[in-house]
Amino acid sequence: MKVMHYHLGKDGGAERFFVHLVNALARRGVEQKAVIRPNRLWKKNIDGVCGIIESNFRNLSPDRLLLPLKVMSMARQEKPDALMSWATRPSRLMPNYKGCIKLSRLGDYPTKLDYFKNTDILVCNTPGIAEHVKAIGWTRGVEVISNFTSTQAIAPIARAELDTPQDASVVMSMGRFVKRKGFHTLIDAVAGLPGVYLWLAGDGEERESLEVQVDARGMRDRVRFIGWKDETRPYVSAADIFVMPSSHEPLGNVILEAWAQKKPVVSSKSEGPMWFMRDGENGLLAEIGEAESFAAAIGNLLSDQALSQRVAAGGHETLMGQFSEEAVASAYIDLFKRKP
Repeated sequence: MKVMHYHLGKDGGAERFFVHLVNALARRGVEQKAVIRPNRLWKKNIDGVCGIIESNFRNLSPDRLLLPLKVMSMARQEKPDALMSWATRPSRLMPNYKGCIKLSRLGDYPTKLDYFKNTDILVCNTPGIAEHVKAIGWTRGVEVISNFTSTQAIAPIARAELDTPQDASVVMSMGRFVKRKGFHTLIDAVAGLPGVYLWLAGDGEERESLEVQVDARGMRDRVRFIGWKDETRPYVSAADIFVMPSSHEPLGNVILEAWAQKKPVVSSKSEGPMWFMRDGENGLLAEIGEAESFAAAIGNLLSDQALSQRVAAGGHETLMGQFSEEAVASAYIDLFKRKP
């Protein structure tokens, strides 16, 4: 089986899932090639199991004209079983090739459908996204296939590596530092929890603003900006609680990664988590943008060990039952076998 991917994302949860899926498909004997942006941090994680073509596909670059011709030529020559674009912009690369099924995978809510003129099926990672595309006029195929993450338990880093006391309470979060990820809300929440440390993995345009906020709250001694990490699981494993504070999150891959390490999770009441999280059973839910709500949820987990253990166990059970590699990879392979 052959599959060609078109993926022009940067660095974040969607890219981590792309890496997971490419490797899962490779383990099942699927031959793959991918068009990606140059100099991606995660390129080395698919190199060797996936052929790689690097391109920016920018409006003012020669590749804006040449790359669509190249991917059409590749499809005609290699006759893949499926073409798969990841999100809206890469879907413009989808050639009008009639020889196989053409899929566009969506991890967010598109505002318009003209990106997908050559797509046969939209693969949505939540029911909410599937309902949305139908509501704005999509009449071709729609499938819901969610994400998965590695379920392997990883040994924690030594907290001393991040200048954090072994007996401190540690809250962790990670993602791109953009406003919708809600890290400013989390900083304010932890500011109201004396002695609690906060680890933030990631980077982005809001980094300076978040650092200024940390200094303004007098928290410099207990907040650690740890940057992008190829492997975040040892840090998650070393924390006590994982928090996902986004104001908008179609799914929430990072929650699945925390559940894999059997950590209790606090999440905002954003779209994705409201689909698969049950307050008090597999996590705690907090009001979007309300630091007091997040502080209360974090405080409840820190003060109630039985609650913390219960939601951590419930999260791990949800992960294993709903977001397994076997189920997700098999669902994609079944799609690849369909005729256009």
